[in-house]
Amino acid sequence: MNKPMPNHFIRAITSNDLANGKHDYIYTRFPPEPNGYLHLGHAKSICLNFGLAKFLGGKCNLRFDDTNPEKENMEFVDSIRDTVAWLGFEWNKLCFASDYYEHLYGFALELIDKGLAYVDDLNAEQMREYRGNLTEPGKNSPSRDRTPAENRDLFERMRAGEFKEGDYTLRAKINMASPNIVMRDPIIYRIRYAHHYRAGDKWCVYPMYDFTHCISDALEGITHSLCTLEFQDNRELYDWILSNITIDENLNGEKGKLMPRQIEFGRSNLEYSIASKRKLVQLVNEGHVDGWDDPRLTSLVGLRRRGYTPKSIRDFCTEIGVTKKDSTIEMGVLENAIRQDLEASAKRAFGVLKPLKVVITNYPEDQSETFEVSNHPKDDSMGKRRIPFGREVYIDQDDFMLEPPSKFFRLGPGREVRLRYGYAITCNEVIQDNSGNVVELHCTYDPLSAKGKTADGRKIKGIIHWVSAADAVDAEIRVYDRLFTQPNPAAADDFISLINPDSLIVFPNAKVEPSVLEAGSDGHFQFERVGYFCFDSKDHSAEKVVLNRTVSLRDTWARVDQT
Repeated sequence: MNKPMPNHFIRAITSNDLANGKHDYIYTRFPPEPNGYLHLGHAKSICLNFGLAKFLGGKCNLRFDDTNPEKENMEFVDSIRDTVAWLGFEWNKLCFASDYYEHLYGFALELIDKGLAYVDDLNAEQMREYRGNLTEPGKNSPSRDRTPAENRDLFERMRAGEFKEGDYTLRAKINMASPNIVMRDPIIYRIRYAHHYRAGDKWCVYPMYDFTHCISDALEGITHSLCTLEFQDNRELYDWILSNITIDENLNGEKGKLMPRQIEFGRSNLEYSIASKRKLVQLVNEGHVDGWDDPRLTSLVGLRRRGYTPKSIRDFCTEIGVTKKDSTIEMGVLENAIRQDLEASAKRAFGVLKPLKVVITNYPEDQSETFEVSNHPKDDSMGKRRIPFGREVYIDQDDFMLEPPSKFFRLGPGREVRLRYGYAITCNEVIQDNSGNVVELHCTYDPLSAKGKTADGRKIKGIIHWVSAADAVDAEIRVYDRLFTQPNPAAADDFISLINPDSLIVFPNAKVEPSVLEAGSDGHFQFERVGYFCFDSKDHSAEKVVLNRTVSLRDTWARVDQT
């Protein structure tokens, strides 16, 4: 089951708006710009907007705020659509701000005709000089007193392509002395000669985000526009624009509806990760990671490839909640969400990352058998599997020591351990190569020690996992860990130097039991004592088995973090 909808301040506001009759229903939207891949921060917004609307019986649109033609393309649109659907959400309407360009242009003309917008010829440097700062008011542009007729003529000529980029902008005419710098005559249109991935070459003037976003909300009938805290100062502009244009009827055919209400919530920054798009681009372009879907990144395509489930992401977002302040979340919270999900849903199996061959010398060469075991120790509905066993098996190198200490309860010369679900074996001979590396063990087994018992009642402390050598499936296993060694890499002058050299360790010669291949490409399983794994969605094939470790069985960083 999913965790219940948390009772946060936005839920209280929207529920109250329904209860007092301010709105008949709640209508939200998730409005990404299609200029990159979604990350974990977007997941919080997705779960908030879609989850709240569903909880309150409302609607939620997926809208692409696509007003930057140089940076946007269909690859990102398709990825975002796929990711939202993968997370388990359905949108009421699929919308694009670019579909509203004619509407937006008309509203810009309305502001011009009302004397509330003007065409300015200040360049970017001059505009910064005129804007002032937090302690000094700005000053009016010389262009501010143009007549509405002059501004309309210039703006129409901007659209017609008569001017070069940077020659003119259209600015809202508000207040250059406003204590809120956002309100000091912000740019609402600029000239761009760039091909738009949907609109083609029809437009050479493009609206700014602040102008586009609030109008798109109003046209779609959105009741509550939920955004992060960096847009708090922009709320005044959001309301100013909607108060000064005329929308008698939205695109749903509804008339006389209240304008949308913007509500801000805090970001949740995850430790040991990077969310900055500029820094992510550097990681990808310089080859520090294997593309945007590298399983060490907290991009949602990366987490998906690593084996995170939609439910675990939704549960994580529920766990961290929605607050009015930015927060920093421990990586362990995310890892615990996937552990809880996979603990309940993942079948068990044996996998040996560093195989060491064991020859059971007193087991008949022409004999083999199987042990029937449960796929999950706490869920009989997952059925059973049969583990093949024969004269030769593989154990993990870490389960053997030539000179084991007293508290090492695994295999060593003259020591006895139990093969999990199988027989007890005793190491009688160690085969080493010329460099002294252990390459093979010769052991004997107790044929009366099956099913966890011994004939003489002796207790065997050590239990190790194994794979039948005759039936083992060759696999490449990739063990992923946190990409950075420090909790806040974004704050470092050289964040690249903080990359964890052990964030990816590849075991090219691993062995897994054959039942793993029955899991299907979307299957998850727990290799006992090792961790949770899945097939790599990019490199796994019928010819080459490639597995990713999603998460370890326990938080191995907890002790390190406290030192």
